[in-house]
Amino acid sequence: MDFVRESVVDTPTRADIPDSDKWDLTHLFSNVGKWQEDFAWVQATYPRIKEWKGKLGQSAKNLADCLEFEKALDLKIERLYHFASLQSAEDSANTEYLARVGQIQNLLTHIGEAFAFVVPEIQSIDDAAFAKFVSDPALAEWRIRLHKIRRLKPHVLSEPEERILALGAAALNGYDDTFSQLTDVDMKFGVLADETGREKPLTQSSFSSFLIKRDAGLRKRAFEQFYTEFQDHQYTLASSLAYSVKADAFRARARNYSSSLEAALFPDDVPVSVYQNLIKSVRTNFTPLFRYFELRRRVLKLNELHHYDTYVPLVSEIESHISFDEAIDKVVAAFEPLGKEYAEVLHDGLRGRWCDRYETKGKRSGAFSSGSYGAPPYILMNYKEDVFADLYTLAHEAGHSMHTWFSQKSQKYQDYDYPIFLAEVASTFNEELLTHYLLEQTRDPKMRAYIINRQIDDIRGTLFRQTMFAEFEKVVHEIEESGAALTLDVFKSEYHKLLAAYFAENFVLDPQLDLECLRIPHFYGAFYVYKYATGISAAVALSEKVLRNEPGAVDAYVGFLKSGGSKFPLETLKAAGVDMTIAAPIESTLRLFDRRIGELEGLLL
Repeated sequence: MDFVRESVVDTPTRADIPDSDKWDLTHLFSNVGKWQEDFAWVQATYPRIKEWKGKLGQSAKNLADCLEFEKALDLKIERLYHFASLQSAEDSANTEYLARVGQIQNLLTHIGEAFAFVVPEIQSIDDAAFAKFVSDPALAEWRIRLHKIRRLKPHVLSEPEERILALGAAALNGYDDTFSQLTDVDMKFGVLADETGREKPLTQSSFSSFLIKRDAGLRKRAFEQFYTEFQDHQYTLASSLAYSVKADAFRARARNYSSSLEAALFPDDVPVSVYQNLIKSVRTNFTPLFRYFELRRRVLKLNELHHYDTYVPLVSEIESHISFDEAIDKVVAAFEPLGKEYAEVLHDGLRGRWCDRYETKGKRSGAFSSGSYGAPPYILMNYKEDVFADLYTLAHEAGHSMHTWFSQKSQKYQDYDYPIFLAEVASTFNEELLTHYLLEQTRDPKMRAYIINRQIDDIRGTLFRQTMFAEFEKVVHEIEESGAALTLDVFKSEYHKLLAAYFAENFVLDPQLDLECLRIPHFYGAFYVYKYATGISAAVALSEKVLRNEPGAVDAYVGFLKSGGSKFPLETLKAAGVDMTIAAPIESTLRLFDRRIGELEGLLL
């Protein structure tokens, strides 16, 4: 407890931080009064949507007018929410900030209700009339958006059926709340003495901190103590996970999809074969992964390797002191291969108060990038000069921000927002360029080993581990859809099979590890994790083209950033030079993984 009190005292308030180290939100609203004016305008204006109810199928002009009205509202709503959410991130205890977030959320509920007729009416227009509508000049700027709405038509039900699904949505999602309340609130993991003998709380957040400790005994104690609590609640968690899978299967069947997996992939126009090929490609390339596990065992001087030994860096934490301004210089230099515009815009943005730099009292933890149309793509950081990993965090978030900046600059509002499938490509791409730059800048063996080890662990955690997770989601949904029962024993058995496949023969699989399948939050919102694996694969493939100076590679990549959401993800990536429908990008990342292991062996053995 003393440690907690000391950290609170030492944390500065926002008043202690100069304005130059904070983001400048006046680009969104010059003052709160302007925010309130726009909020009042939206509140007074949105009911006009009823003027178009029942009329969208009458003419292209009616449809265009309705869409333009919706766009005018959305532009203001997006900025209102952006401002409120960023202020709330500055200080989560500020009641005025929280009130504004609550105001906009409540308003959005009413607006969603009022606009509920729009999509069903668009989908009810008969095919011949719709074809004439989209060829009309009045709808020229809406063709992409209308195509995306229209392709969902086979999976949209009648109005009464849609109403029933909407009414049942909260009940169908109850398993997620149960999981969150149980794991975040009710479950208590106790305290654990660290390597100095000082007791510290073991929590969901601190668990990973214990796993990177150099003391193997401490890692083991943390692992066993953590999973003891999960074992005590395993039946409740298994029940929640089973109902999560059941809800996915129900929604897929109700909306006429052949499977839960197809239902999850359809909105992004991703074939099921892409998911299957990811699993197949990774499964046929386990050899370098097992080689890395053996390297870990040898470097850490362990007789046997356990899961809790796979997170501690093979190179002890390097001492570094990089100021935020120095970090800007490093990331901008690393991204110079992307051209003058990219480097200059990012440099000016980071020095021009896009970024809220340092930890302050009440500020949200971690980091994120957040944009709205026509406004700076802001970055929240909690930068620490002595934490080398924060340099990578800045590079990562800068990738998101520049993706948003180029997309805004190049696309209409209705087409600029890119899907999650693409979002992690730009951020991971930047991390790859930063790694390449840092390795070119140093000959210090310890620093090189640290950087290479970091990249290896990123690929292992993002490509191999997330693919194993994706396979587990696929397997348990297939069991449910076959009519078999999902019980605790089934979950543990299926997960153990995957652990046995994805880890080497001389890797010790502690029985507690079978319970890991119950504690992964993404499993309660299935078929998301595969995007991490495809994202890093696409990023590595694209970055290698740029770093090899392939003709047209930079223009193709910047074109990817500019595309935003104007195309479906696979089409966007193919135009940039990477085809995710084949195994080549995944194999490219696996080759990089293998090559880096060889380099690390040379440095450490």
